[in-house]
Amino acid sequence: MVDLKAKPFYLNDEQIKWVEDTIASMTLDEKIGQLFVLMQAGPAATEEQIAGKLSAFHQGGLRWQGGNKDSTYFQNTTYQKHSKIPLLIAANCDDGGNGVCPEGTFVSTAVEAGAGDVDETAYHMGLVAGREATALGVNWMFNPVADVYMNWRNTIVNTRSFGTDIDRVIRGVRGYIRGIKAANPNMAACCKHFPGDGVEELDQHLALGVNNLSVEEWNATFRKVYETAIDEGLESIMVGHIALPQMSKHLRPDMTDAEVMPATLAPELITDLLRGEMGFNGLVITDASHMIGMSAMSKRCDAVPGAFIAGCDMFLFSDQPEEDYGYVKAALEDGRLTEERLSDALHHILGLKAKLHLYEESVRIPDPALKDKWIGCEEHKEYTRTAAEKSVTLVKDTIHMVPVNPAEKKRVFLVYVQSTPTSKGYKGDPVKQVVVEELERAGFEVHLCPNFHDLEVERGVSPMNMALMMSHGTRAQFAAENDLALIVINVKGYAQENHVRLRWSCNHSCELPWYNLEIPTAAISLNYTNHMIDVPNVHTFINAYAPDRACIRAAVEKLTGKSEFEGVAEDTVFCGRWDTRL
Repeated sequence: MVDLKAKPFYLNDEQIKWVEDTIASMTLDEKIGQLFVLMQAGPAATEEQIAGKLSAFHQGGLRWQGGNKDSTYFQNTTYQKHSKIPLLIAANCDDGGNGVCPEGTFVSTAVEAGAGDVDETAYHMGLVAGREATALGVNWMFNPVADVYMNWRNTIVNTRSFGTDIDRVIRGVRGYIRGIKAANPNMAACCKHFPGDGVEELDQHLALGVNNLSVEEWNATFRKVYETAIDEGLESIMVGHIALPQMSKHLRPDMTDAEVMPATLAPELITDLLRGEMGFNGLVITDASHMIGMSAMSKRCDAVPGAFIAGCDMFLFSDQPEEDYGYVKAALEDGRLTEERLSDALHHILGLKAKLHLYEESVRIPDPALKDKWIGCEEHKEYTRTAAEKSVTLVKDTIHMVPVNPAEKKRVFLVYVQSTPTSKGYKGDPVKQVVVEELERAGFEVHLCPNFHDLEVERGVSPMNMALMMSHGTRAQFAAENDLALIVINVKGYAQENHVRLRWSCNHSCELPWYNLEIPTAAISLNYTNHMIDVPNVHTFINAYAPDRACIRAAVEKLTGKSEFEGVAEDTVFCGRWDTRL
């Protein structure tokens, strides 16, 4: 039985009565609906469509905003207006309020926060995310990320983790949650991705993740992070499609390798470990259920009820709700899913709704004036600038190139390396222009290296584009025309490959750092922290952590000596190699 008077709910008798009365009033279909967090009715759903979806599926939660701040506000408040039972409405705000709408404020990536003043920056991340999400009707933050970055090859959580040091990760997690609560006491936090990502390099969107730490290693790292948050009243935890084989076999000594499952389907990890040993009494939700880390490990008919049987309370996403609800109903009928387990899940879900006071309309439906008060406001933008100033890091400068005086080394050969375009609608990377503008603002004259993808867009498809990209000219002429080379890397991937590496725009490209010793050369990463693996011979390297103007400006100002580098790099930036340190 769920103790609703205990941590993290602390409900009074009146709130508990609301929970019990609400559950007692539900039909079986409504109870099953409460277990699911579904996506919106459509990219531009009407009020009628939203009401129809709620009437059909009785969902317990909503995740996905989409659209600008006004359409997002309409969507979220309309869902609440037409839902018989208040909805948990979630948002992913890893970096601040930009996770809830495009006008929202980017504050900092977690790795950026970890490189600087982690307590202050993480707090501002949570504060801004909490304010801007609250303004749009969100009451459940799918943050903070509690993963620990242990493997430099892992690009899934590279910028999303507060780092490798456990104390620093704990400080980041605590700071973010403090920020959420300062913004809105009636918003729930959710640490993810239990039992912990960052140990290996696979992406659970594409394959089963495996945290291969020993029981002792896991207890000393990830367990400390989660138990700290649990002890301080964390309301919810998102479980990743990540196996923890050494712990599973410790808890189930007869388990074979073939029986090891992702935590979302592993009762020994959810019920025995998280609920039992670690004492978590809050709500447990799965990560997105379309990810291959779950769907390749079990038939859908078994995975859907299997997550609840394992101890999860809510199931994230369903392309076919009628089918998935049917799987749950079938498991209840044949006894695989017990009435007691269903009751516990419902009490966790309704208990959280009661804790957040969602039975009060003034809490469910925010004042529309908050959109203009908080979203993208100047106070929030100042937090962005402060985070960049404290975090941008000079990883190495073995040739003592920094600071660079634009008056003496004015002409910059800029090589902008971006992610490979994935659409025929590609019209260029707008961040490149921001980089150019910030370099010119600092007093540089920018000579832009061509990019094959841009040539194909601007000049049409032609073999001459490849010929141009392979042309270097003479070294003497290059050195006469350029004082400084700067490689700016903005490469990031999502759910297409397990780890992302630097990729030049074409083979044998003039972008390649053949100029490294011809003229002074530096590199700046605007994203991942592990790019030195692909440009180890560049002797001056800066991590700026995000393709945001504030981070770009801070990197350029520090490169030119207008301010000092304050950020600190962890050893993972050197990718386990000696040559990256030279």
